[in-house]
Amino acid sequence: KFSDHEERLSGSDREEDEDDVEAALKKEVGQIRASTEQKLRRFQSVESGANNVVFIRTQGIEPENLVHHILKDMHTTKKKKTRVILRMLPISGTCKAFMEDMKKYTETFFEPWFKAPNKGTFQIVYKARNNSHMSREEVIKELAGIVGSLNPENKVDLNNPQYTVVVEIIKTVCCLSVVRDYVLFRKYNLQEVVKNNKEDAQQNPSSVTEEQNSEVVEAETEEKEKSSKEVKEESK
Repeated sequence: KFSDHEERLSGSDREEDEDDVEAALKKEVGQIRASTEQKLRRFQSVESGANNVVFIRTQGIEPENLVHHILKDMHTTKKKKTRVILRMLPISGTCKAFMEDMKKYTETFFEPWFKAPNKGTFQIVYKARNNSHMSREEVIKELAGIVGSLNPENKVDLNNPQYTVVVEIIKTVCCLSVVRDYVLFRKYNLQEVVKNNKEDAQQNPSSVTEEQNSEVVEAETEEKEKSSKEVKEESK
């Protein structure tokens, strides 16, 4: 909107004003870009699409190094620093959760760790959420074959591998990472890594996986419900 005074400006004055307007627009655009860049936080929450799963996107930080540092600190100090987080897994790459897409993506993704002359012992851990079309056995077999093709000296070790390939499938997205000290840091479990060996032996007399533990809890819950129903029926 122009005022009456602006409408009476001469041609040369109007050109100068246009130059001022252009400069002001450039300045405003610059300010918008600067504010947008400031909003890109180092840590940004992203909707994961699965219950009880929080996904944090990082800026300028290697997720493997960050998570390994956190777990190493907790393992050394034995100080519990979180109440509600069970596991913390770094995610270095993502692709569509279909076998052909995963095979094509991992051929390049695995190179920094497993392509000759690099080599190491490895295992593959797999978990799927809100997804039923993928086969655990097929995924592990195909990805292990790709690791072997990058260097025949790469060997499977399920007890104490140098590297653990983490495959986390959420709906139609496959999240991948290659981590170190997976066994030492109790499968990257923040609650377990702070326990000393004596506590762990007392609280976990048998070595069962996290998935098995959850199934045992569910089974115990069902048995309690059944027993409570039987008690009620007997009382009646």
